[in-house]
Amino acid sequence: MDALYLFLFFSIITLRHLPGFCTAVDTITPSQSLSDVNGSTLSSQDGTFELGFFSPGNSQKRFLGIWFKQIPVKSVVWVANRLNPINDSSGVLMIDDLGKLVISSRNSTVVLSANSTGTAQDPVVQLLDTGNLVLRVRNDGDSGTTYLWQSFDYPTDTVLAEMKIGWDLRRGLNRRLTAWKSADDPSPGDFSWGLELHNYPEAVAWKGNQEYFRSGPWNGLRYSGAPEQRPNPLFSFNFVNNENEVYVTFHLKDKSVLSRTILNQSNYAWERYVWSEATRAWKLYTTVPKDYCDKYGLCGAYSNCDVTNLPVCQCLRGFSPKSPEKWNAMDWSGGCTRNKPLECGNRDGFVQFSGLKLPDTTFSWVNRTLDLKECRAKCLLNCSCMAYTHSDISGAGSGCVMWFGDLVDIRHFEDGGQDLYIRMARSALDSKSRHWLKIAVVVIAVLVAASVLLLTCYYIRRWTKQPKEAKINEGEKEPKNESSQEDLELPSFDLATISDATDNFSLNQKLGEGGFGPVYKGTLPDGQPIAVKRLSTISRQGTKEFKNEVKLIAKLQHRNLVKLLGYCIEGEEKMLIYEYMPNRSLDAFIFDGTRGKLLDWANRFNIICGIARGLLYLHQDSRLRIIHRDLKASNVLLDKEMNPKISDFGMARTFGGDQSEGNTNRVVGTYGYMAPEYAIDGLFSVKSDVFSYGILVLEIISGKRNRGLFHSNQNLIGHAWRLYAEGRPLDLIDPCLDGSCILSEVLRCIHLSFLCLQHHPEDRPSMASAVVMLGSESPLPPPKQPGFLIDKNPFEGDSSSSKHEPKSVNEITITVVEAR
Repeated sequence: MDALYLFLFFSIITLRHLPGFCTAVDTITPSQSLSDVNGSTLSSQDGTFELGFFSPGNSQKRFLGIWFKQIPVKSVVWVANRLNPINDSSGVLMIDDLGKLVISSRNSTVVLSANSTGTAQDPVVQLLDTGNLVLRVRNDGDSGTTYLWQSFDYPTDTVLAEMKIGWDLRRGLNRRLTAWKSADDPSPGDFSWGLELHNYPEAVAWKGNQEYFRSGPWNGLRYSGAPEQRPNPLFSFNFVNNENEVYVTFHLKDKSVLSRTILNQSNYAWERYVWSEATRAWKLYTTVPKDYCDKYGLCGAYSNCDVTNLPVCQCLRGFSPKSPEKWNAMDWSGGCTRNKPLECGNRDGFVQFSGLKLPDTTFSWVNRTLDLKECRAKCLLNCSCMAYTHSDISGAGSGCVMWFGDLVDIRHFEDGGQDLYIRMARSALDSKSRHWLKIAVVVIAVLVAASVLLLTCYYIRRWTKQPKEAKINEGEKEPKNESSQEDLELPSFDLATISDATDNFSLNQKLGEGGFGPVYKGTLPDGQPIAVKRLSTISRQGTKEFKNEVKLIAKLQHRNLVKLLGYCIEGEEKMLIYEYMPNRSLDAFIFDGTRGKLLDWANRFNIICGIARGLLYLHQDSRLRIIHRDLKASNVLLDKEMNPKISDFGMARTFGGDQSEGNTNRVVGTYGYMAPEYAIDGLFSVKSDVFSYGILVLEIISGKRNRGLFHSNQNLIGHAWRLYAEGRPLDLIDPCLDGSCILSEVLRCIHLSFLCLQHHPEDRPSMASAVVMLGSESPLPPPKQPGFLIDKNPFEGDSSSSKHEPKSVNEITITVVEAR
């Protein structure tokens, strides 16, 4: 290195005495260099920008940078070696023998153009009038298509006109801004800005790893969260989103204007400045975040931030605070929840909200060919679709964008904003009609005095008659009259009909047996096949669990939930009549080496996705928020096309719209599927089902039960995690699959299962997120170590996992276990 430095030094001294050599040049060739020791610089042709070595603020360290040449206060717009400062004035910029652009000093060499698109025989370095430093072929002029390397691809903290911020998908290049640590230190701080590659891209600012500000998606005219981006005399924006590139850039309408945008670490702001010749100073033109409502997720889900209101956070119409106590204490992070649970399908509708910044687009879907009517229809058919609108509002509006999961980071604008159509239960929509009807009735009552008394009595009676919700609490006592048939909203069958249908409950008709009791195949008089679940007299499940299942399933309609056709209560007999599933339960296939070959990967992946959709419906989209609590392979039934249907809701719990977790002193479920917080402490939530789903995914992929023992007394979770940690996750695949796998899908499912199996509930994804992850190709977050890595009975203290009792093939559900 010393020899190289001496060679460069004497070369520079020699060049300085050659004819035509000066300290300010407009290009650098392989025979030339730019040296800090003699103060040489490289200028753009129009004299706007200059490249050279400098020391920022009070620092003594040297950096290669670009700045505005004619402005008295040095305004640096790009730094080459921000992570590798030079401690003295020995820096040299040159083109090496390989045609790469490098910075050499006495102690180090920094290669700038290592990622150049090619090697040129006659390269030249030039600083363009835009402020872009380029390495190009000498005779190709300024054509951007022939740049071997350019500084615009590696921005620091500043955006200049014509600079692209965003992605070059062909090269996997992400042009992202990062603020200087301080005025004395240009190394990257913790404040950054870039484009997120969602289906509906948007600009995002990060404070460390936390999302700090979101612009909203580009809607054809501007960012959704920036209605002030109207046409102006200074500059215009251009947003490009195609299969090759996703980026935003701005263009100066008057080339004599000097403008730049910088990230400011000191106040965590994105600031645009314009140079004023009159005052000889930079004037702040605009800044974001603009106000309190620009803080990401300030008001939580289904809430609207409006700086003209007090408090600024307001629940959207049809929603109420999830935690009124925290909300009143001005902690809005919990957001809002629906007043009326969704009913799914055509029983739902949409309410139009205007003047909004569109929600976070992480879980969104875009189709630019659909019109708004088609978009509504498509959203209505998907129970996970929570909202829709135009993807492009230029002209009359076009395209379709839909949101899945909670709607987060919405704000209202008095002037500007967009329309958003949010999914609501039909009953919530009808209540608005009833509201206007009441007003009309009051007017009529005033006009028709004779009917005042009658109408008053009618409405008093109507308002005071409240519907009684069926509360299913495990601690409640059994009803005094167990055989009493309440209004269970389903057909009631008599015992004689069911007895005839099952050949008097013949053993030949028996399909299996679970914790509830035996299940029989039967045929109704009209020829319809049925499955009859008969409550066993020795079962720990009683009338309460029976009525629980009837009431729950009567309200549920989803293609991935088993359909309950009716019930029978007669004397001591209690039976549930289901649609018949010819392929019975999932465990009969995946745990059987012979029958497992009938389920190739396409079938298994369809089952994994179907179970996820069924759980999402239970957790979020049904009229009730339902936690299954006993999800396992034997409770997933398969129809004749091998489509999965979740069954057995005897252990399920329902919650109100603002409740998602609870606890119990009676733990129910099946060992090997229960989440740690539930098995040990009796705490259950929707994330308990997510944990069970993660285990089920591993079992479907591997064809092995979680409670079996593998290497070093590990259960399936531990075995799979070891393979994952060793970089051998595909070793988990069931040999029955015999090459039918799409490996990318298998790897994604294994990764997702570990996210679902994380020890702490808050680390697990929701089923809405799981469904999106299964259907997308976006990178997944790294998983933490799963819970229950060792197959140890949580109720056996420190006893060894090898001392388990023999396991029943039926995996009988436990129903009375006192939690610690």
